[in-house]
Amino acid sequence: MGKVTVCVAVVCGVAVTAAAAVVIHRKMKKSGKWVKAMEIVKEFEESCRTPISKLKQVADAMTVEMHAGLASEGGSKLKMLITYVDSLPTGDEKGLFYALDLGGTNFRVLRVLLGGKDGGILKQQFKEVSIPPNKMTGSSAALFDYIAAELAKFVAQEEDDFKSTSGRPRELGFTFSFPVMQTSIASGTLLRWTKGFSIDETVGQDVVAELTKALERQGLEMRVSALVNDTVGTLAGGKYANNDVVVAVILGTGSNAAYVERAQAIPKWHGLLPKSGEMVINMEWGNFRSSHLPLTEYDQALDAESLNPGEQIYEKVISGMYLGEIFRRVLCRMAKEAFFGDIVPPKLKEPFILGTPVMSAMHHDTSPDLKVVANNLKDILEISNTSLKMRTVIVQLCDIVATRGARLSAAGLLGILKKMGRDTIKEGEKQKTVIAMDGGLYEHYEEYRNSLENCLKELLGEEVFKTIKIEHSNDGSGIGAALLAASHSQYLEDES
Repeated sequence: MGKVTVCVAVVCGVAVTAAAAVVIHRKMKKSGKWVKAMEIVKEFEESCRTPISKLKQVADAMTVEMHAGLASEGGSKLKMLITYVDSLPTGDEKGLFYALDLGGTNFRVLRVLLGGKDGGILKQQFKEVSIPPNKMTGSSAALFDYIAAELAKFVAQEEDDFKSTSGRPRELGFTFSFPVMQTSIASGTLLRWTKGFSIDETVGQDVVAELTKALERQGLEMRVSALVNDTVGTLAGGKYANNDVVVAVILGTGSNAAYVERAQAIPKWHGLLPKSGEMVINMEWGNFRSSHLPLTEYDQALDAESLNPGEQIYEKVISGMYLGEIFRRVLCRMAKEAFFGDIVPPKLKEPFILGTPVMSAMHHDTSPDLKVVANNLKDILEISNTSLKMRTVIVQLCDIVATRGARLSAAGLLGILKKMGRDTIKEGEKQKTVIAMDGGLYEHYEEYRNSLENCLKELLGEEVFKTIKIEHSNDGSGIGAALLAASHSQYLEDES
């Protein structure tokens, strides 16, 4: 009878066979990876914490910066730009008006037929156009020629019931949602590009003049009657529908806020006070920063590698362009240190491959086996055979990123309400404050939207929150631009 050799190893004081020892070693190694993965998640979650006490500090800092920005040019990270919109649409506006809404990787062209006090918006049509990436970083003429050509095509499709019989040039409201120093209602110089655009020669130029030259090159007779930021357009569109609208916020690719300020509360305003006693202020709140913002190593790396390092810090933690990228960066570290070892899936290394809509879809996955998460990982990142445990962690990461962004947005809103004196209830006053909200992030990312609204309620308290209403102003920025073109039409005097 031959000898049988049995190799015995001692693991944790228990004698086991060599084969069993290998299995145990693998499990321990795997378990160690999960410990590391959960350490990364826990550390990230801790860095992103937004307790109410911290959010109130952020809100106070926002209010302080608002005061500083209104006091002097360059006095604050917040530009607090004077828009020259001292009165918003009344509902009496009449006629055919166009709008061009340029605010991100797409732009919209719209036409709106207004019927005056009893008619409201009679008809509207729009078309959305993607901007090729090379036009976002090429020359100024190439970008504006591309836009003007698409606008000319849209005008050429004008139906008979839209056509103006007045024989006047068409009038256009131009929504340009980048930081601009306005010099009048229909002129303004670009301060800097954001949201992935980078055309140095346009900075310091009057964007209305650039567009007008492009329209002339197309042979299109059209006058820009109003230059507005998308947030100001949203405010005008919201006010047209609801007279209690006094604040507008965009939460989309980028983020910004505008509100109605008392003209006397703007020390840097040196002209005659407007008859209305009010002035719409474009805050450019994306550039807000404060030591109270909970920034992580991932945010700092994203900022350092961005087209505008050190700028738009608040926007980089709350807006749609960046949430998916923050999430990708955390996932990348987890892949390297916990999931896959040194071989990180190549697709996962690509910046911005995980857009916020993908993150949103995974965050909202309610299937028992998180199939939406699995499919997105497979289709976009080419990562298959993921465990349910890993997919659950991915949903948790989505929640951490989105919740921080939403709660910081709510803190910004509190800062504005404090500046306006609408964060408390005044004795004997029936106060109602409506905030017009637009942008794909707010509209489509339900978890983000709910988190923002719940947090604002928590910050204000039940009683004050009852006086505040957030209304979704769908495509407010485009419609608002057309309405402002109408309310600032050069032909109004001819008709009076």
